Amino acid sequence: MEGKGRLTLPTRWREALMAPEIGKLHAVKHVDGGLSLYPPAIWQGVEEVLLNLPSDQDNWRRFYLGSACELEIDGAARLLVPPELRDWAGLDKEAKLLGMGAHLELWDKALYAARETLTLKQSRPDALRNMVIR
Repeated sequence: MEGKGRLTLPTRWREALMAPEIGKLHAVKHVDGGLSLYPPAIWQGVEEVLLNLPSDQDNWRRFYLGSACELEIDGAARLLVPPELRDWAGLDKEAKLLGMGAHLELWDKALYAARETLTLKQSRPDALRNMVIR
């Protein structure tokens, strides 16, 4: 993270994320401690799912929608992450941005490395054990 909570987007994602139809990302808390970042078109679907949860799931709706924040990508390909989301994700120094298909995740680099180490100590699911990457 740069000073005052600014994150410069990696070059490989700049063109796509700075396109006129995107230009923003919606950030929400991730249950594992990082942040999930959604382009507007994807966020609409996520928000619809959250709004349609049954009333006995109000606490989950509050967790996600209550933390949701629209982040604008400035002309220098930077995002300003608000303090409350930085605090939740522990984003003090170095950050790691991960592509997760239709959305991104933003993690404190040290926290992500620790979680990755724990993950690698676990057994892989059958679907991953039998997967062939070419």
